[in-house]
Amino acid sequence: MSNTFGRALKLSIFGQSHGPAIGMSLEGLPAGFRPNMEALQSFLDRRAPGRGEHSTARREADVPEFVSGLLDGVTCGAALCALIRNSDARSEDYVNLQELPRPSHADYPAWVKYGPFYDGRGGGKFSGRLTAPLCIAGGLCLQFLEERGIRIGARILRIGKAENPRFDPLSPDIPSVYRTPTEEMYEEIALAKNNEDSVGGIVECAATGLPTGLGEPMFDGMENRLAQLLFAIPGIKGVDFGSGFDCASMVGSRHNDQYYVNQDGKIQTRSNHAGGILGGLTTSMPLILRVAVKPTASIGREQETVSYRGQPTTLRIRGRHDPCIVPRVVPCVEACVAMGILDALLEARI
Repeated sequence: MSNTFGRALKLSIFGQSHGPAIGMSLEGLPAGFRPNMEALQSFLDRRAPGRGEHSTARREADVPEFVSGLLDGVTCGAALCALIRNSDARSEDYVNLQELPRPSHADYPAWVKYGPFYDGRGGGKFSGRLTAPLCIAGGLCLQFLEERGIRIGARILRIGKAENPRFDPLSPDIPSVYRTPTEEMYEEIALAKNNEDSVGGIVECAATGLPTGLGEPMFDGMENRLAQLLFAIPGIKGVDFGSGFDCASMVGSRHNDQYYVNQDGKIQTRSNHAGGILGGLTTSMPLILRVAVKPTASIGREQETVSYRGQPTTLRIRGRHDPCIVPRVVPCVEACVAMGILDALLEARI
């Protein structure tokens, strides 16, 4: 099913942006795990809307309501099911768009696929709103992995033309100080907002403490699993690992990660252009990846479109939208990486 991910750890996402609730069902999380609900809520708050002047004005509490899977706060082996109530949707903002596909949204192909039954309010099932239940599942996985010595952290690498330093590929600093935009990045966002426009960027993520050999060739390698999850985040248009596309301009002698034995007698590499993955298998070096985030599709400027009957016209999108979604993508990336790693760990029974 298109809304389900995983083999040993099975995640299902349900709901629509302007429906009464959204939620998730997570099967396979071992019994006996006690989640820290305060830490989970703090994690969800990083993604939630309406948390700053450069975010959408839509304000949602995003407090998960667990309806199964916990007994006295501990996982009991049943599927974890959690709901988030939608309390601040304004469907009237989309009345003028019922016959007009918005540029760079899923409206047109979804209308062709589902016909007049498609719920396009706020993007419906294609909305970034669905990353809230994604982060419930991922937040739980992050806690579970951290108890086992696996740490995951993402941060903003770029917004517009403003950049931060990359992670040290051999020793990434997790958690990172770059989870929120710098002053220069806020200036990029403010400029786009003042111009009734939007801006994109890049998020970088690292994971440490991974065992060697995690993943399965060839279609269930770690890159495959993680890319499938990361592309579930609306607005992600590219994923690369290690040196990524930069390797195209390197020679082999520079790109190859040469092995040595460290002072603890452990086999490591002197560089990490592979990003901690070779042949789809983890190498025990830090896993490093980046995602490209497109500019928010909903902008205030008047744009050209056509009606579903093919009549040329223009539209102006009303409603409340982020001029930049990059800061809110950061926890979503952490969530996806955590789920991909935990699914592979549980499958390998490590």
